[in-house]
Amino acid sequence: MDGPYQGMSLYEPYGVTGAIIPWNFPMLMFMLKVGPALAAGNTIVVKPAEQTPLTALYLAALAKEAGIPSGALNVVPGFGPTAGAAVASHMDINKVGFTGSTEVGKIIMEAAAKSNLKPVTLELGGKSPLVICEDADLDAAVDIANLALFFNMGQCCTAGSRVFVQDTIYDAFVAKAVEKAKKRVVGDPFKPEVEQGPQVDETQFKKILEYIESGKAEGAQLLTGGCAAGNKGYYIEPTIFGDVQDDMKIAREEIFGPVMSLLKFKTLDEAIKRANTSSYGLAAAIVSKDIDVANRFARSVRAGTVWINCYHVYDQSLPFGGYKTSGFGREHGLHSILSHMQLKAIVTPLKDSPWL
Repeated sequence: MDGPYQGMSLYEPYGVTGAIIPWNFPMLMFMLKVGPALAAGNTIVVKPAEQTPLTALYLAALAKEAGIPSGALNVVPGFGPTAGAAVASHMDINKVGFTGSTEVGKIIMEAAAKSNLKPVTLELGGKSPLVICEDADLDAAVDIANLALFFNMGQCCTAGSRVFVQDTIYDAFVAKAVEKAKKRVVGDPFKPEVEQGPQVDETQFKKILEYIESGKAEGAQLLTGGCAAGNKGYYIEPTIFGDVQDDMKIAREEIFGPVMSLLKFKTLDEAIKRANTSSYGLAAAIVSKDIDVANRFARSVRAGTVWINCYHVYDQSLPFGGYKTSGFGREHGLHSILSHMQLKAIVTPLKDSPWL
C-alpha cells in the first residue's frame, strides 16, 4: 500500500448459506451446492425440489454417517412458496444459490433483496442454439444434436433446443436426424437397452404436449414423434419439428422435454444474430471443421458455455453459469468456492520499515 501501511486481503465464509435445487439432476445439484459451501467454511440449508426430496434426505443421512458435524448440513423439504421462500427471505441466511427457472429466480432475487440483501447465485433457464455448418461431418453432427436435445429426456437447462442447420445440408441432416430419433428406445429406465425414460411428473408431461400442439398450430413441420409414447406413464415420443421460425413459441420458450426444433440459416453472420436473439444465454454450440468459423461463433454468441464439435461436456475445473436471463454467478471448482466467501481488507500501520 502507499505510505506506511500494510494491507491484507482475506476470504471469509458467509456463515449460514442456503440452496434451492431443481428436480432434473437431484444428486448432482445437491453436491454442486453443498460441496463448495462446506469447503468454504459455511453451513448450509438445502431446499430440494418437491418432486425429488428423498435423494437430498438420503445424501444428508450419508453425510452425517461420514462425520459431518450436526448443523453443518441441513435439508428442509417442502414447496417453493413456503420452504423455498423461507430460505430466500430468512434474515439469518447470508447467501443463497438457486438452480431452476428464470421466473422463480426473479422471485428469489427479490426476496433476497427485501430481506437482508443477501447475495444470490442464479443458474436459470436456457434456449441454447446449436449451429450445424455445411462443412460438418453429417453423422457426427446428427449424433451431437441428438445428445444435445434428448439427453435426460430433454429435461436439461443447457439442452440444444434450437438447432440451426445450414440450408445446403438441411435436407440431408433432417433425413439422418429423423432416422436416429425413430430408433431411440423409450421405456423403463431401469432396463439397460432403454435410452429415454419418462418425464418427471404429470405436470411436465402435459406442458410438453401443449408445446407440441403449439408447434403444429403455428405451422412447424412435424417430422417425427409428437405424441405420448404408450398408454401408461409420462412417456413422450422423441419429437422433431422442421421449418421452425424464430418467432414460434417452440423456438422462444424453454420446453424442458424431448422436442427438437430445426431452423435453416444461410450465413454464419445470420446464425450468430439469430442465436443471440433469445433472452437466454446459458449455452451454445457449433459443429464445423473450420476452427476460425468455430472460434468466431464462440466469441460472438452471448452464452456462458460454448461447445465446439461436442455437447454436454462439463468438468469441475470449468466455470458454469449463464448470461442474460439465464442467470449470473458461476459454479464448479474454485469459482464456486469463492462465491461462497466474502472478501475482507485488513490494514495495519508499519513502523520503522526499511522499505519506506
